[in-house]
Amino acid sequence: MTHWGSTVRKAVIPAAGLGTRFLPATKAMPKEMLPVVDAPAIQYVVEEAVNAGLTDVLMITGRSKRALEDHFDRAPDLEQTLVAKGDEARLGAVRYSSGLGPIHYVRQGEPKGLGHAVLCGRQHVGDEPFAVLLGDDLIDERDELLTTMMDVQAKTGGSVVALIEVDPSQISAYGCADVSAIDGECFVRVNALVEKPRVEEAPSRLAVIGRYVLHPAVFDVLETTEPGRGGEIQLTDALQSLLSIEGEGSGVYGVIFRGRRYDTGDKLSYLKAVISLATEEAEFGEELKSWMKDFIN
Repeated sequence: MTHWGSTVRKAVIPAAGLGTRFLPATKAMPKEMLPVVDAPAIQYVVEEAVNAGLTDVLMITGRSKRALEDHFDRAPDLEQTLVAKGDEARLGAVRYSSGLGPIHYVRQGEPKGLGHAVLCGRQHVGDEPFAVLLGDDLIDERDELLTTMMDVQAKTGGSVVALIEVDPSQISAYGCADVSAIDGECFVRVNALVEKPRVEEAPSRLAVIGRYVLHPAVFDVLETTEPGRGGEIQLTDALQSLLSIEGEGSGVYGVIFRGRRYDTGDKLSYLKAVISLATEEAEFGEELKSWMKDFIN
C-alpha cells in the first residue's frame, strides 16, 4: 500500500504539558488557554490546521485540561445571553470557536514526552500521513508553512520537519538538524537530528520547530523508542531512526521557515506575540502603537 501523493487530513495537537514556566497563572488553567489578545493560544493553532485543509483534529490532553474541551464546545447559556443582549459580534466569536470542525480528545495519561504524546494518536490516525502541531508555536496566518510541508510529504513519501535559523547560542534549546540541499527543490534532506545539542556540538544553526508532517511509519518506531533526554520518549529520536530505515516511509525532509513565529511557551516571546498581533487589531491597533511610542519615550 503506497502513500505516494496522499492527502493529509488529520492533525494531532499535543496539549498535555503542565506549563510550569507560567506558574502561578497556569496553576488552575491550561497554558494553552493563555489569551493572545482575545483568543486562547490553542485556538490559533487549531485555526492554522483548519485553514491548511485538515478536516480532523485530535488533541492529546491530560489532567486539568477540561477548559480546552469546553472552549471548543457549544455554550448554549452564554450564547442565549448574548442573543438576548443583541451582541452579534461576541456571539459570532463564541460560535466560531465551536464551529472550527470535529475535534477529538485522547488523554496521554502520564507525561512521557512528545514522542509518547504522538503515539497516543495512533489508533485515531491509522495508516495515513498526518500533521503534528505543537501548541506553543504560533505561526502567523499570513505565512504559509503547513501546506508547503504537506506538499513536500506528498512528493517525497517521507516525513517532514519545519526548521528555522537561530542564533548559534540558542540552538541548545532545540532539536538541531544536519541537512543537505536537493538540486532544484525548495526543501532539504535531513541527514541527522540531535536533540538539544551543546553549542559546540551542533551540526548547524537549523532548529526544529513545532510543525511536523509525518508518515505513519513513525508509529512503529515510537513503539520501540527508548526514553531519551529527560527520561522522555523523544520524537526527535524516532525521526532519527526513520533516517536509517529502508522502504516505505523512510527519509526525513526539512522546510526552512523564514516567516513570523512566536513561542508562547516562553514569557518574552509570548508577550511579543500578544503585542504584535494586538497592533494589527482594527479596533485599537493604531491607538496601541501610538501609546507604545509614548511609553518607550
